[in-house]
Amino acid sequence: MRLRNNPKAKELIENHREIVLKTDEPFNLKNIFTQDQPLRIEIGMGKGDFIIEMAKRYPQINFIGIEKYDSVLVAALKKLIDEEPLPNLRLMCFDATHLQELFPAHSIEKIYLNFSDPWPKSKHDKRRLTYRSYLRIYEVLLKEDGDIEFKTDNRGLFEFSLVSMNQYPMDFKDICLDLHHADGYEDNIMTEYERKFSPFGPIYKIQANFR
Repeated sequence: MRLRNNPKAKELIENHREIVLKTDEPFNLKNIFTQDQPLRIEIGMGKGDFIIEMAKRYPQINFIGIEKYDSVLVAALKKLIDEEPLPNLRLMCFDATHLQELFPAHSIEKIYLNFSDPWPKSKHDKRRLTYRSYLRIYEVLLKEDGDIEFKTDNRGLFEFSLVSMNQYPMDFKDICLDLHHADGYEDNIMTEYERKFSPFGPIYKIQANFR
């Protein structure tokens, strides 16, 4: 995936450390949020539409949106700068392969994986966010009753994720083959990508937890 470099991204992030977390030492979650509430994270938040709307809709839950690339993260940051502050939302620029270095074990209630890069070539399967090495990380981070919610419009990634989660093993709480046309999902919050591309095919969803 090619990304356009934003030379002002780092400066903007440094000027808004009240929103964007530093990642140079392990987190003390009590120092991040004013309220001691359940924590949910989105890995690969893109431009932030989903995680921002979640934080607005569920003020009783704390959220952290995670994005690997600062040039992408600033798109979400800009949406927050001029809005009413959301005390239950923080952002961070970080690689998901090292999340255990920052988050305490079993501190997260739910992990959202929305429209992750499918990495379609088989030789790149280890880069997919539902590959077993990532699942091991999620298992350590999630609370005992925590779960993963996964959405994609990529059939190949959906099938890969089903197999990967099943073999890990995980238990499936929900599998949906056409999210936007199925009953019972009226509260679905869409990402910017989802709004743009859902007219062209089904959206798949998986909700699963570790045994």
